[in-house]
Amino acid sequence: MIEYIRGSIADLSPTLAVLDANGVGYGLNITLNTFSAIQGLPGDVKLYVYENIREDAYVLWGFATKVERELFILLTTVSGIGGQSARVILSSMTPSELCDAISRGDERLLKTAKGIGGKTAQRIIVELKDKLVTLGIDAAAGSPSSQPISAANKQVQDEAVAALTMLGFSPAPAQKAVVGILRAEPEASVEQVIKLALKML
Repeated sequence: MIEYIRGSIADLSPTLAVLDANGVGYGLNITLNTFSAIQGLPGDVKLYVYENIREDAYVLWGFATKVERELFILLTTVSGIGGQSARVILSSMTPSELCDAISRGDERLLKTAKGIGGKTAQRIIVELKDKLVTLGIDAAAGSPSSQPISAANKQVQDEAVAALTMLGFSPAPAQKAVVGILRAEPEASVEQVIKLALKML
């Protein structure tokens, strides 16, 4: 089983990333979220892998975060949703937006993904709502809730997200960017977080 692949980007498109790892080129199907996360990154890139082995194909899927991979796998357990449909959903919204939509039962938002009708949206909500809670995926952050942010960082997070929202960015992507920055740099100030987030959004 391949857990992740770390390597330099040999080729990159919105749907496929080819990573050169020790001279071997791995072609991984990706979502737009992962494409945005790794585009322009210097040095090696690490993608978490899901192997889809069928009689007629061996397909590798790559994800910038474990949470996105987990959501992809969950989506493919829903009747009528295969890998391509799961990719479309995760390219239409961020992991945090998807978690939030499922938690709130927001069928309308799920139907904005191409090819997802009302019945499929309902199935996603009914079948995955409890599973998200079981896995401990926090709808607000779109990341495992087992990684708490300190009270001081929570204040920095709230102020940074509020500022980014006032600047015109959607709350969910802003929240995702800020949380990621604070996990990497816990001592960052509000100003530093906002500046870093502006480069990511």
